[in-house]
Formats: sequence, C-alpha cells, structure tokens
Amino acid sequence: MCRDLLKRTIYMNILLVHAQPEKTSLTHHLVNMAQELLTAQGHTVIQSDLYAMGWKAVFDGEDFPDRINTERLSFIEESKHAFTHGQQTADVEQEQRKVQAADAVIFLFPLWWFSMPAIMKGWIERVWAYGLAYGYKDKGNAHRYGEGAFRGKRALLAVSVGGPERDYSHRGINGPLEQLLFPITHGTLFYTGMEVLPTFAVYGSGRIGTDALFEAEANWRSRLAGLFNDIPIPFRAQNAGDYPDRHVLSDHLAPGQKGLAVHIADT
Repeated sequence: MCRDLLKRTIYMNILLVHAQPEKTSLTHHLVNMAQELLTAQGHTVIQSDLYAMGWKAVFDGEDFPDRINTERLSFIEESKHAFTHGQQTADVEQEQRKVQAADAVIFLFPLWWFSMPAIMKGWIERVWAYGLAYGYKDKGNAHRYGEGAFRGKRALLAVSVGGPERDYSHRGINGPLEQLLFPITHGTLFYTGMEVLPTFAVYGSGRIGTDALFEAEANWRSRLAGLFNDIPIPFRAQNAGDYPDRHVLSDHLAPGQKGLAVHIADT
C-alpha cells in the first residue's frame, strides 16, 4: 500500500497547453524543457500545441451540433445540453479528456496585451463547459472558487513577458503581474477547484541574453521540480466561511482593504 501511494505521488499525468506560433521562441524552449525534465522524473507528459493543432479559437454556435434552441444562442444552456448528452464537438471532447486525466496543467504563453493569446482564451472558453468547469453538479454557483470538477489538480502559468520586471512591480507602470493575471489564476483556474501555483515569469523575453536565459532555465527547473510540492496561492475558498453569502468577503477579514488582494488569505 505504501509503495502504491509513493508511486502515485511520483508518477503523475501532466498536460502542457501552450500558445506561441514561433518554434524558436522562449515559450517553446520552456515547453521543451518541461517535456524533457518532467518525463525524466517519470511523469507522463502530453501537449496541446494550440497553433500546431489549428485550434478553433472562436466560441460560437458551431460548437453545438445539436442545438436545443435554434432561434437564440444561449451559451450556458447549449453548453449544458451538449456536455450532458455527449453532443460536443470532437476537438473539445478530446481536450476535456486531457484535462480530466491530468494531475497538473501548465499553461505556457507570451503575455500579449496583458493577457494570454486569443487562441488560448478560446481554448478555455470552448473546453471549460457547463457541468465541467462551471455549473458543477448543475448547482449554479454553489461549487466554485476552491471546489468543482478540477479540485485537487494543480495549475501553473509560465509566462514570457517582453517588458522589464520593474514595469510589473507593485508601483510599476503596467501594474503587478499577478494582478494582471488574476482573471486567469483566480477567475479561470481556482474557480474550477484547481490549486494554482505562483506564476513563473521570464521578463525581457524578446531580447534575453545568455546570462538571463541561463538564470531563467535554472529557475524553471526548480519550479518544475516543485510542481507537486510548492505551496499554491492561498486564494480564499468560497465555501470555507470567508464569504458568508457566497458573494462578498466578510467584513472582519482584510478590514479597510479593497481590490483583488483581499481574496488572498495572507494579505
């Protein structure tokens, strides 16, 4: 029994979802490193290279081959129907199976206009179906932010940032990177129940020198080694008592504070 537990702890299924068309980019370099290093650790690693796949980024009526209402497109109702009755498109079902089988999902992408590339956003919109990523157990918002179908899975963003790190500091002109990515880490990943690790970022990626690349590679190796041991971002769970009405943070927590940071427990 102990031997089986150890085996489950060491050998995991990991999904790399990445979006960068240029094969010589830093993003692809990080993907290749992750594939090599995680496989060497004994993990099973699969990839979703969205550009190579020709992924359909637009979420529209074509995602629902068997519409329940052909007069008006309700994404929630059609997504619920398609997921429940096995009427989703084949590409979406394949990606959902990858996520469901994964113990950890790593998203690797360049920061374009302060977010992920549109093709990756489209992957989220199409794969995160009602009944799977939201509307869990058909209970609306009852199971979200720390609960859901993906509870227990780990998630990590690996982001190539063109600008210098100081631009993304707490007083930097672009704003703190973790706050820029909050809609992804908190609103897209933690929402589904995933344990989200602090973002791995490489700054100045467009003109990265040899020394900086060497440092980035060393840091990336360290983060991959800690994929299942590092402490995740302590987002506050919806149903753990911090949100009495499941909507608004209790007054006694982070008193006098506002904004995104109040939803992180150690702030």
